[in-house]
Amino acid sequence: MTRIALIHALSHSVSPINEAFARDWPEAVRMNLLDDSLSADLARSGRGLDAAMHERFQRLAQYAVDTGAEGILFTCSAFGPCIEAVARRHAGIPVLKPNEAMVDEAMQGEGRLGLIATFAPTLASMPPEFPAGVTLELALAEGALDALNAGDTLRHDALIAAEAKVLRDRGCTRIALAQFSMARARAACEQASGLPVLTTVDSAVRALQRSV
Repeated sequence: MTRIALIHALSHSVSPINEAFARDWPEAVRMNLLDDSLSADLARSGRGLDAAMHERFQRLAQYAVDTGAEGILFTCSAFGPCIEAVARRHAGIPVLKPNEAMVDEAMQGEGRLGLIATFAPTLASMPPEFPAGVTLELALAEGALDALNAGDTLRHDALIAAEAKVLRDRGCTRIALAQFSMARARAACEQASGLPVLTTVDSAVRALQRSV
């Protein structure tokens, strides 16, 4: 059986990706590694993705490989260069950044792409991951992350779905949800907008299935 390591920096990412695996690739053996100090330390240190942070990612990845992992998915998008360095060191197995597979799938469609986030910095950090020249319409679902943190998942989903409808009215032909924690709102977005909705978790599972 294929063993996949899921490495998380935020606790909110654990459930969505595990639910996607259980639904779409239940045969895969999952291991979850959570270090919820990564994001806090990154924000606190002011040193950015320094050598110490790179070393932490290498250690997490090596531990996963030592347990027999045949693929690694990192679920937090703030650490791209660290993940790329891991991919270079472990070139014999697929090592995915969280948004990588969804960006690839989004580029297979045509027309204007709507990108929704619940965390404002994501709307600054993620667009450069798309190929140059792609037309993105950005939307922030204000208050959705606070609702999720408070356990109000219905409000979280509704606020995201409302933005999907706005993006449809702005001429978008498909919607991408930028964060793992947003995957639960996919059905609500599809119902509200009538458009196809991509999530990072679903795209990542499909990409790993093809790669291992």
